[in-house]
Amino acid sequence: MTGQVAEALSEEAAATGLLTVGVEEEFLLVDPHTGAAVPAVDLVMEQVPAELRGQVEREFQTSQIEIGSPPGLELSSIRHSLGVLRRALAEAAERAGVTLLAIGTGPVDGPVPPVVDKPRFDRMIERFRLLVPGPGNNGMHVHVGVPDPDTGVQVLNHVRPWLPMLHAITTNSPFARGEDTGYASWRSVEWERWPSVAPTPFLESHEHYQRLIRQLISSGVMLDEGMLYWYARLSAKYPTVELRIGDVCPSVDDAVLVAALVRALVATAMADVEAGRPALQTDHHLLVGAHWRAAHDGLDGEAVDVTTGELRPAWELLDRFVERMRPALEQHDDWAEVTDLLGGLRRHGTGAARQRAVYERTGQLTDVVQDVARQTRA
Repeated sequence: MTGQVAEALSEEAAATGLLTVGVEEEFLLVDPHTGAAVPAVDLVMEQVPAELRGQVEREFQTSQIEIGSPPGLELSSIRHSLGVLRRALAEAAERAGVTLLAIGTGPVDGPVPPVVDKPRFDRMIERFRLLVPGPGNNGMHVHVGVPDPDTGVQVLNHVRPWLPMLHAITTNSPFARGEDTGYASWRSVEWERWPSVAPTPFLESHEHYQRLIRQLISSGVMLDEGMLYWYARLSAKYPTVELRIGDVCPSVDDAVLVAALVRALVATAMADVEAGRPALQTDHHLLVGAHWRAAHDGLDGEAVDVTTGELRPAWELLDRFVERMRPALEQHDDWAEVTDLLGGLRRHGTGAARQRAVYERTGQLTDVVQDVARQTRA
């Protein structure tokens, strides 16, 4: 996106009171016959159409590739961008002799592909050694525009208790190394080995936020600000709040649903900030437990009610979560689409539930891989 387009979009957002939203998605590259991860990112990058290469990047491992949608005010623009990018990338992967999967981590056992040859990644390997995940750890990051960093920090405080619900919605990695892990998001378990992965702490101010970053770097926990892997953070590149809790979603429908809910959550937080309503100061360890429960159960079991600390059916809490954000969804004209997409999620289940359903029918992980590939491209 050019600076002029970004500026015009920012002005339109300010004039309408609506918030921009953008999505980054990471994908796994696998052998089309075995489903095992393959180090094919360079081959795929060569096949990406020239006009889209600015929106496609290498990720940490050579079995991964990433796309980023331009920010937009309407869900239709996000849907269009993700659809175009996914189809183009799937076709590029096919021309390179591999398959593109929107999946949290590789379900089929095989050699761990090497890390992309990049000085920063080399330093990460030197510092953190065996924390490198297995075949590839693929997430979804959603950016929502905020007016300034001080407001952004207050938004982080307000959204932190509700992120386990989004975590449950996005679970999409039940299998690893050829087995059912017992978790809906095994990616989350692997990801939490990194020392800077955690729920966002309650922040006193933007200065407090920056001070924590400096301390984490000086302590050796992070090499740089880019390794701040809190579940929500201020983007180091854009004037946005970045929520980065979920597995990559299997389909464009799932991704659009999550983008809409994230934007509504941020908009609700901003309304609370403007009205002087305090953020819910949920205990850190309760949040850790709520995120663990989300990674374990997804939406097929129970979830932690962060207002009481009790377990409730996950769908009951999701319905309450969405209703709480209804004013923001209606403000952005997203209520009807979100209602429809939630109906589809209720019928078909999360990505993890869909994978398990295929495996229960056929007993073959290669069939799971093929079904995920179909959803990725559709």
